[in-house]
Amino acid sequence: MTIQTVKGTRDFFPEDMAFQTWLKGLIRDSSEKYGYQEYDGPFLETVDLYAAKSGEELVKEQSFVFPDRSGDLLTLRPELTPSLARMVASLGRSLVRPVRWWSFGPFWRYEKPQKGRTREFFQWNLDMLGIDTPQADAEVAAVAVSFLQKAGLSPEQVKIYINNRRLVDQQLQGLDINAENRPSVFRLIDRRDKLSFSEWKNYALSEGLSEGQLSGVQEILQDRTSWEQCEELVLFFDAARDLGVSDYLEYDPSIIRGLDYYTGTVFEARDLSGDYRAILGGGRYDNLVADVGGEPISGVGFAMGDVVIGIFLKELGLVPDLLPNPAQLLVTTFNDELMGKSLALCQSLRSAGLRVEWYPLSSRMSKQLKYANRQGIPLVVIMGPDEAESGSVTLKDMRSGDQSICKLKELPSAAFKMLE
Repeated sequence: MTIQTVKGTRDFFPEDMAFQTWLKGLIRDSSEKYGYQEYDGPFLETVDLYAAKSGEELVKEQSFVFPDRSGDLLTLRPELTPSLARMVASLGRSLVRPVRWWSFGPFWRYEKPQKGRTREFFQWNLDMLGIDTPQADAEVAAVAVSFLQKAGLSPEQVKIYINNRRLVDQQLQGLDINAENRPSVFRLIDRRDKLSFSEWKNYALSEGLSEGQLSGVQEILQDRTSWEQCEELVLFFDAARDLGVSDYLEYDPSIIRGLDYYTGTVFEARDLSGDYRAILGGGRYDNLVADVGGEPISGVGFAMGDVVIGIFLKELGLVPDLLPNPAQLLVTTFNDELMGKSLALCQSLRSAGLRVEWYPLSSRMSKQLKYANRQGIPLVVIMGPDEAESGSVTLKDMRSGDQSICKLKELPSAAFKMLE
């Protein structure tokens, strides 16, 4: 019996890796366009790093937790922001501020695998630390918009919905909800679109809300103008206008984000078809670095998994034709006697800067040409006895079918010209 993959994980065949490379290219371009630097952290962390601030659900229900040989509890990283905070705390004041960092790497969460959700996934993380302003929040959102634009997604297909936790905290205070109970109300708001109304209501009442307070929360979620009373959001939307990304942004009082460390502006990008809950999400966290032992430093950032955005872009036909084979030329092997010359020719072309694959058997030429077609290799070089004797080769363009005789010393320039 064939051994299957671990539940919730994926095999990445060359075609899949071609997509991952293309996606990371968009991510890199969008991040570096705004001056963000690439970094990464370890795949294993101690549970203590997440237990303090990420939230009980993430640690107890979604993390892969296990003891190492010494008995210490470790976890495969379920997110990167706590690792970022720890890394920033370790460097302290030696870091030049603002810190603008981005990363794209693997993460793990023990969730029920379904469309758009796996247990192992890749995630883009982008953060700015050291600047506590609504304009910084707007820049981070603008990086996300830059990616959406590069991917070919319009404001009619995706919106980034914005809210502010300090605003919601004030609104809940107005409903006489005690400060110690507000985190549970944040979770209640975050789960609104995950539960039926009756389930949501029962959950609210079980958390200690009265019928009147629940009605007040519902009114908050229906008011689309309350952002105008929040100076942070007014300045945020002004900066977004100046950055030219307003078309993608919209206030939504139901956006709250489930992680406990968010303190200010929060946001999520969602497809307007409603097929997926969130494409990316993030917000401001002002206490996390201090909570892991560092000096207080504010931060804002977001994360985007590769699974949902991959399905979404493919369904919309926005993924270009991607060739997993990087070779630009295939050098054939005419017969065993000329194999050495074919190998030497490959190396000469590689030294000239071309990506070259060699066909390692002296099979029928039709078979070798068919191989080039199936692999999507655009050019084929054929060196038979006559060509070898005259110091030339046949250069064939597999896309057009054109071919010509070319002197060996002219071959690299002729190949580059064909590839233009």
